[in-house]
Amino acid sequence: MYLSRFINTKFANIMSDINIIIFDDYTRRQLLPFTFTRPIAGIRVGILTIRQKWEKYFEQPSCTLSADYLRKKFPLHLGNENLFINGSVLPNPKLVKQINNLKPGQAIVDGKIAIAVRISGKKPPLLHKANGEWEPLVDEHECQQPNTNYVKISYLWEIFSENGQALKADFDLLTQDRESQPLSNTNTVIGDPQLIFLEEGAKVEGAFLNTTNGPIYVGKHAEIMEGSMIRGPFALCKHSTVKMGAKIYGATTIGPYSKVGGEISNSVIFGYSNKAHDGFLGNSVLGEWCNLGADTNNSNLKNNYSEVSVWDYTQKKYINSGLQFCGLFMGEHSKSGINTMFNTGTLVGICANIFGTGYPPKYIPSFSWGGADNGFITHNLKKALETATEVYARRGKKFDHTEAELLRDVHKMTRAYRIDNNID
Repeated sequence: MYLSRFINTKFANIMSDINIIIFDDYTRRQLLPFTFTRPIAGIRVGILTIRQKWEKYFEQPSCTLSADYLRKKFPLHLGNENLFINGSVLPNPKLVKQINNLKPGQAIVDGKIAIAVRISGKKPPLLHKANGEWEPLVDEHECQQPNTNYVKISYLWEIFSENGQALKADFDLLTQDRESQPLSNTNTVIGDPQLIFLEEGAKVEGAFLNTTNGPIYVGKHAEIMEGSMIRGPFALCKHSTVKMGAKIYGATTIGPYSKVGGEISNSVIFGYSNKAHDGFLGNSVLGEWCNLGADTNNSNLKNNYSEVSVWDYTQKKYINSGLQFCGLFMGEHSKSGINTMFNTGTLVGICANIFGTGYPPKYIPSFSWGGADNGFITHNLKKALETATEVYARRGKKFDHTEAELLRDVHKMTRAYRIDNNID
């Protein structure tokens, strides 16, 4: 298979006495707008989020060391023995083994990147960053180099560019020593049928499934409707739906409780979001609670075939992605109206609402309302919270005080971006 099938229960038993804390490093600001509302480890790349990957390997829950305002939703708990793990680093068997062998006072460091640190005591030394973020202090520890190559998610476009290998690794991790639910004979399979895995309650009828380039994973109570054409690597997470006649190219991940249709290529949808109608989404990332109106399209290739630039929050300017194919990045709770067109490398913040004809700007700040026709105004915070409450209810979830406070915090901290763009 794609990676050695590995979960060492002996490691899991040893680690059960150690408190696992997944921390954000400097990368957090480079991964905005997705990290406005979550730690880095909450990013989905592959089938699982980064946190879920680490918890799956160690078979125990974790907590978070992140920006102060995020602790309302993602609290920090310190134990007598604490293992700090960098939330932007994806686990692999060799790295997990090396981390497991750390003793108190030891760390794995790659240049300026702290990958893992083991610290004893409920008040370990911490380095407070000027921007309000926290990292474990490694200077006084016995440091060792990582003994294997690893993937670190440092930029937005790496979420989709690294998705293929991450998806294959997660497929191995989740299906180890397990048997798939049977696949209906109404489907047409091209490639190895053993690379198709259906969880309990999954429905796949009358679809074309191609595993030549990678596996196809269908989560619990997820459904691929008739006429859909799927090329792996592909993951459809629990309670999500691929609508009739969809065309999906790998490497694509559709997170839980989402609906997708039309044409999708090499994209990641975190979850609880809809791209339910025709239109193209390519080399793109959507956060949670997003909705793309019917016939929304994004460009993922410039007409002159040059590399695509993307807005960067740390430098407050567009930076070169180094990619020829790069599409749309849309933050939490943002939406587009029907027939919306997004240019290559467009970045949309949190709680934005985009509509109208023509191409909107490539950078749309959080809480923006409008489009290319008449420009933007600031989205009313009270109305944004009311909409979020309704959207949560549609998924049987409650938009509580903690969620509301989080969006209020983001509204305050993003005001400067709206002023800089003449939106407030």
